[in-house]
Amino acid sequence: MPDSQHVTVQILGREYRLSCAPEEKDALMSAVAYVDEKMTAIRDHGKITGNDRIAVFAALNIANELLSGSGGKKSPDKLAFQEFQHKIESLKAVIDGVISPQDKLL
Repeated sequence: MPDSQHVTVQILGREYRLSCAPEEKDALMSAVAYVDEKMTAIRDHGKITGNDRIAVFAALNIANELLSGSGGKKSPDKLAFQEFQHKIESLKAVIDGVISPQDKLL
């Protein structure tokens, strides 16, 4: 990634080093905070254990929030779609950092 910078973040108390473009850092940090909040809530609820399972459930919950947040519209406008796509890419980067390489093969 040209002109990227490395950012160290924490999710569930574990550090991850990510790369992003400088202009995307604020969005990435917001995504990290949101994912950490969701994953912490799932972990603290106590029924799901293992960071990989917690990450999957958090991703599903977040995807559901994003998809149902369209206000019932069947076809969101192009800007909303681009924002949604950007959020998904940010979340994918975070999830890729949480799930171990052997889990990605599943």
